[in-house]
Amino acid sequence: MNASTNPIAIPQIGLGTFRLQGQVVIDSVTTGLDVGYRHIDTAQIYGNEAEVGQAIAASPVPRSELFVTTKIWIENLQRDKLIPSLKDSLRKLQLEQLDLTLIHWPSPQDAIPVAEYMAALAEAKAQGLTKAIGVSNFTNAQLRQAIATVGASEIATQQVEIHPFLQNRKVVDFVRSQGIHITAYMPLAYGKVMADPVIAAIAAKHGVTPAQVALSWSLQQGFAVIPSSTKRANLEANLHFKRITLSLDEMAQMATLERGERLANPDGLAPQWD
Repeated sequence: MNASTNPIAIPQIGLGTFRLQGQVVIDSVTTGLDVGYRHIDTAQIYGNEAEVGQAIAASPVPRSELFVTTKIWIENLQRDKLIPSLKDSLRKLQLEQLDLTLIHWPSPQDAIPVAEYMAALAEAKAQGLTKAIGVSNFTNAQLRQAIATVGASEIATQQVEIHPFLQNRKVVDFVRSQGIHITAYMPLAYGKVMADPVIAAIAAKHGVTPAQVALSWSLQQGFAVIPSSTKRANLEANLHFKRITLSLDEMAQMATLERGERLANPDGLAPQWD
């Protein structure tokens, strides 16, 4: 199952907090922890680290049972800014240490070299600010540079957009070839999986929902997934769903859904994708 050489175990299912603000994110994380999530994913640019921290601090779940991820924003990639920005994130999150810290996006047009911020991120780990480090939204060329800087075994995960309509195979194949774990964000394609007839037919056959099929499809490939929701019923369904094993034929049917439908492709930020 796509075993990583990194010793840290990333929980298979996490709670994403993208686009959730204020009381909405406090409620989502509070409910998520209550129904059993132990992996919370946030980022500096989400503007919700303080609220996520508030929800974690108020929860009866002990810190030792939690896995908390944040991501360094592009404005903090310079060597002299990265560690101070991570310390600021820790203050907001009311934590002494992150479990995982990712570079959120590579520097646009590679204005800041990959080697510079990966070295700074490795230094943050050496200082004990984070247990593990990784990357997000890196092209294969950028991942090669990151590996050249810190070594593949130091990269706990590459977090990228993966769902049935964007299967990102070139990236997946290269990441796997390096023994690096993959985290799939937007695994439900913002709910678009619910309306797909191929997924619906597979779901009907197994007596589950299309969302459960899409999550099982990702997990069966060894990816971690970080769906987000604000509704208790959906949070429970995403975490405690009936995991099904898709047959080779069903996996082949899912493979036909690839259409290069990239949902996270911000102008001026996205790299030249593989």
